[in-house]
Amino acid sequence: MTRAVLSIGSNIGDSLAHLRSVTTGLGSRLVSCSPVYRSAPWGGVEQQDFLNAVVVVEDDAFDAWDWLRFGQRLEEAADRVRVQRWGPRSLDVDVVTCENVISEDPRLVLPHPRAHERAFVLLPWLDVEPDATLRVGDNDISVSELLARLSPDERTGVTKQEWSLQERPVEHDGVGDGSW
Repeated sequence: MTRAVLSIGSNIGDSLAHLRSVTTGLGSRLVSCSPVYRSAPWGGVEQQDFLNAVVVVEDDAFDAWDWLRFGQRLEEAADRVRVQRWGPRSLDVDVVTCENVISEDPRLVLPHPRAHERAFVLLPWLDVEPDATLRVGDNDISVSELLARLSPDERTGVTKQEWSLQERPVEHDGVGDGSW
């Protein structure tokens, strides 16, 4: 079984719908999904806040490259345009980790080279895997310890929202048959 952790984010258009498109697209591959978080943008580009989440996924037939391509297809379906590094985007899907894969390939660096610096990755990840660790350099470090190392500004700039990415069925206005 190939298990991966994906970080997803959006700050253009209906960001919540873009994030939900990921959980819908994953279907039975989705193991768990964090709550949605709001965070200020990274990289110094003037833009609106992001909505972020982390999903844990599994598929026997997927390797790290398959998860990358799958994420890119989801981005394309959300009309992702790559204009400016760290610029606004309709959907961003990053492979944070995949099993114990280490990759230095510039198209897929694993573990994600900056995940340990980003509260918008670490906070939601802790929601779905409280005992998670991340390889940083030659060491596996708990995600909670990595989060504690971040500046207070970085941590407080990421706030949990009340939205779920897994849409719930809406009750019919029916006759009390209990159907959804």
